[in-house]
Amino acid sequence: MTAFLTIIIVLFVAVAIWQMVKIFDLAQVGVSNSQIATDNDNKINAYLMLAFLAFIYIITIVCFVKWGDLPLMSNAASEHGSQIDNLMIISMVIIFIVQTVTQFLLHYFAYKYRGEKGKKALFYADNNTLEAIWTIIPVIVLAGLIIYGLFTWTSIMNVNEDDDPLVIELYAQQFSWKARYGGNDNTLGKANVRLINLDNANILGLDESDPNAQDDIITTEVHLPVGKPVLFKMRSQDVLHSAYMPHFRAQMNCVPGMVTQFGFTPTVTTAEMRQTPEIMEKVANINRIRVEKSKELAAKGEPALDPYEFDYLLLCNKICGKSHYNMQMNIIVETQEEYDAWIKEQKEFKDSLIK
Repeated sequence: MTAFLTIIIVLFVAVAIWQMVKIFDLAQVGVSNSQIATDNDNKINAYLMLAFLAFIYIITIVCFVKWGDLPLMSNAASEHGSQIDNLMIISMVIIFIVQTVTQFLLHYFAYKYRGEKGKKALFYADNNTLEAIWTIIPVIVLAGLIIYGLFTWTSIMNVNEDDDPLVIELYAQQFSWKARYGGNDNTLGKANVRLINLDNANILGLDESDPNAQDDIITTEVHLPVGKPVLFKMRSQDVLHSAYMPHFRAQMNCVPGMVTQFGFTPTVTTAEMRQTPEIMEKVANINRIRVEKSKELAAKGEPALDPYEFDYLLLCNKICGKSHYNMQMNIIVETQEEYDAWIKEQKEFKDSLIK
């Protein structure tokens, strides 16, 4: 597949260079040029336009048949995920319809109204009706999408404090994540990057004099109880990062010097998601690739790759530096009982400090 794509790209580059050379030749002032298009040339180009239109539709159909199930649109693991998916599907359907119609008209008109001797082009110097149609319709469609999107975004971002959400801080730094839980009081203590003190393991800059910080818990992975609203507070130590949790349809920038937030309610545990057909197929495919790769590594005397197991991930969706690709942290969604057992095993901030 890679070789095929490489050949296609090289071919397109060659065609582009050839066309640029022709344009350069035609642009030469004072140079005699007899390249005048004939009726046959125009006819060939007209049929090529139809052929390219057919190619566009064929490749579109192939993509729908092969990848059209949109697996990422069916595995939302948060309450608001279906709203995001609906918005995306509506946008894709509208774009597909507009693209299909406009591409057909563009290529068909190029074929129908190709240059021929004795044929005079019909044109409108001005047509208010047409201009009104192609202005008003896009305005209505785009306004509808924007308004629907704003209502969706507002409903997602308005976290109800009466639901007593679990408060977790996501702390971003090149090139790792840390999570901080509010402890027994579910209240995060004050923090500032200027208070970071590696000598006593105060790695997130918590205010050691703040009572609310004493029971905070710092971890290297996120555990969430299923069905419990979660409110994430996000900070960045150095550059602009973006906390991206694809299966929860959640993303928010982490900005140095300020706190941003995003809230959602997880609805599917990690164990349940691992048993879904699309995830099982994905895991099996990845492990088949790892087995083949491990054989190559074994031939070189290198250790084999570990089997892959699905986990929800927190990723950085901003290009934040050379190790951006590796900036991720596991998110484990589990039952309330499993979460309670895990949180009891974690050290509180006051106990983790080096005296």
